[in-house]
Amino acid sequence: MSAQAIMVYSDQEYLKLEREAEYKSEFFKGEIVAMAGAGFNHNRIVENLSGECYIAFKGKSCQTFSSDMRLHIPLSGLYTYPDLVAVCGPIEFLDDKEDTILNPVSIFEVLSPSTSGYDRGEKFHMYRSVPSLKEYVLINSMSVGAEVWKKNGEDLWYLFSEAYNLEGSIEIPGIGLSLEMADIYYNTNNLKFTLHP
Repeated sequence: MSAQAIMVYSDQEYLKLEREAEYKSEFFKGEIVAMAGAGFNHNRIVENLSGECYIAFKGKSCQTFSSDMRLHIPLSGLYTYPDLVAVCGPIEFLDDKEDTILNPVSIFEVLSPSTSGYDRGEKFHMYRSVPSLKEYVLINSMSVGAEVWKKNGEDLWYLFSEAYNLEGSIEIPGIGLSLEMADIYYNTNNLKFTLHP
């Protein structure tokens, strides 16, 4: 039995392929990885977040982009598609194609069974190297729960805000946003309710 060779791509090769592809892929350390589709609750939550942010940011300097806008993290080399990215002020793009952001202020990831460990672990570690990033927001799509991780003045991250029931809310001060859990989870189906402190 022979070993199968793994294709290694450059950043430029990935971007050329990705810009012509019919589906989205992440890129890390020379490897292109196709992204899995998301389920109903995941998509519903992203749409709800996008709608709440649109209303809150209308007429202000902040704006959000959903999962079709790519993010590049130069220090790690990762190219990825967060569920939602908030940028305040001028947007810094990778190049003149204006499809890859470099300066997010807040990143939102909606946790699914297949992505939860990665989003909380290695991906969060890579996100932390982005100088402009102030907050990382995790929303669970399997049960009611949200966390806001915030960077302090010493570049250390800590849990700033959390909620685990539909009567709660989370605060995201870097973008001046307060989100009600009932709005985040509006029209979702079959969520588990777990006990949290």
